[in-house]
Amino acid sequence: MSMQTQLNLSDSRLMRGTQDRCLAAPGTAARNHRGSVLVVVLITLVFTAVMLLTFIDKASTDLIVESRVVEARRLRVEAYSALEVTLAVLDNFRTVGGGSLRSPAEGWSDPLGFAAWEPSNGRKVDIEFDDESGKLSLAQIDLNTLVALFKSWEMTQTDADRLADALMTWMKKDYVATGTALSDYENGELPYKVPARSLRSFQELAAIDVAREVFYGKDGTPNELWWRFANAVSLYDYKQPNINSARPDVLAALAGLPLSQQQSMADYLAGAGSYRNRGPGFFQSLGEAVPVVGPVNFKGFGTQIQALRIRVTVHEGRSIFRLTAVVAPPGGAQTVQANATEGAATASTPPAATPAANPATPSTPSTAAPKKLNYPFTVLEITENDELLPVPPASPPNHV
Repeated sequence: MSMQTQLNLSDSRLMRGTQDRCLAAPGTAARNHRGSVLVVVLITLVFTAVMLLTFIDKASTDLIVESRVVEARRLRVEAYSALEVTLAVLDNFRTVGGGSLRSPAEGWSDPLGFAAWEPSNGRKVDIEFDDESGKLSLAQIDLNTLVALFKSWEMTQTDADRLADALMTWMKKDYVATGTALSDYENGELPYKVPARSLRSFQELAAIDVAREVFYGKDGTPNELWWRFANAVSLYDYKQPNINSARPDVLAALAGLPLSQQQSMADYLAGAGSYRNRGPGFFQSLGEAVPVVGPVNFKGFGTQIQALRIRVTVHEGRSIFRLTAVVAPPGGAQTVQANATEGAATASTPPAATPAANPATPSTPSTAAPKKLNYPFTVLEITENDELLPVPPASPPNHV
């Protein structure tokens, strides 16, 4: 075969290969296009699935929140109904007891059972009492009582005096500080003035020099002494703590009662120890406490409840609604009153003028004042579903 023939054959094979590739190109391009579309569809599906899951998660959270709101609204009515029944029972016992309440041992420890009241729809309601007036009233406390309280905690005389002095400086308007190192709050890094009134919150202790060192740890959280102080004193204003629910620290501070006599009193009130067979008791007068603990000066105590904390808990399956109210009988505890502001009018400032009646204008009868509700208790505080605080140190044995 000649050279020319070989070249012709090679050219023909090359042309056929080129034609084959040209014929195959449209199919390959179509397959590549379909693959690209498939990738785009898969990516779109992935994004759609993610967005759908996010929406479902958010929607489920919203539904849970809404369902809890509805549950709380429904159980709230039950809680307030139970509270009203409890107050009605307490008022009955107060009337029978000569206008005062002393202790649940009088027979009102189960007010709902006493009234034969039952919650609706198979719910369960628990009632708990805590006599707030079993504590020392900070609004009425004096320096010597504070020092005695801190010394009962085994503080040294110097430390007890220093802490009591710092608290009295903060709380009492006319108190003259006796400490050598007086706090200068107004010239501090964050200046503020001493309020010159009793504490409204135990969180105020963090703003008081000396008290901040004693009642808070290095991490800034309340320590055991903070809890002990909060368990021994009350933020409400009343004259005498109730001996029927007085905490051990209160008995030690006001009456100097040692632990052995405190235990005797606790046994008597709880119906424990040698008083097991007689059941829980209470004192109607301070003289009745002498046979129990001996000749002790209980002059600073009373025998009546001045402020009662009522805790209502409604259960419905796994749903819970908590209602807490602090109530005071007539003549009982009050909240701490605010001081007048510096910009208030002084006694020399004339009162605002009252518009004189125009004789030309005919007088019209005034609208009758609404009838006042003769409610048997004063509500000092009320909270709903308040946050559960960490468990404080052990409560006193005679705690109501």
